Amino acid sequence: MSTWIKVARFQLADQTTYTGLPWGVLGINFTIWYVIAGSFGGGGAQIPSYNVCVIYIVFFAVGVLSVFRALPFAMAVGVSRRAYYCGTMLLVIGLSVINGLVLALLKVLEEVSNGWGAGLHFFRVTYILAGPWYLTWLTSFVGLALLFLYGMLYGLVFRRWTLFGLLVFICAQVAAALTGVILVSRWHDWTSVGHFFTGFGAAGLTGLLAALTVVLLAAGYATARRVTV
Repeated sequence: MSTWIKVARFQLADQTTYTGLPWGVLGINFTIWYVIAGSFGGGGAQIPSYNVCVIYIVFFAVGVLSVFRALPFAMAVGVSRRAYYCGTMLLVIGLSVINGLVLALLKVLEEVSNGWGAGLHFFRVTYILAGPWYLTWLTSFVGLALLFLYGMLYGLVFRRWTLFGLLVFICAQVAAALTGVILVSRWHDWTSVGHFFTGFGAAGLTGLLAALTVVLLAAGYATARRVTV
């Protein structure tokens, strides 16, 4: 456990990537849309609710960087693959808990301030991030951890099977997605797909995402055990 903590602290030494980059990008995005909303005189501008998702996308990129930038050095100083992966997971949990809480609190502030005084709805996402603050916290936590692990898996696949393996990994996902789209389109059953996801509600969907996070966690651990640098 002490080694895991050291790995987490070693990763967190790069505060620009792990803390500055996600909130810097989100802050710029928020400022742009706040100016747009303010130009309407606080009249409730229709701002796309998915803009807050940019922080999740950045977490995906940070997950990739956690392998490309830090793993070679960690192994060079004698850190085992298992310790590196577990220490990084410890960091992921901590970052996701803290950042998820901040996102939930910002959503509450947005609601009580009537959209920051400009009618802006930035942190509230219909259906998935529209419930009580604690559910928003849980959903944000799961979403951030999920995207980080997904990005990290890309880096691990590249380290394990080089560029060819990464291309196969990407193509397999694209092929699976296209197959699903083709089958559903052929059966003209998009309505059922929509009902399937909306029927769960925010809590149920968070549970599904949590299950997928566990799968990614196991897949990443299995891949990390055999990576080369």
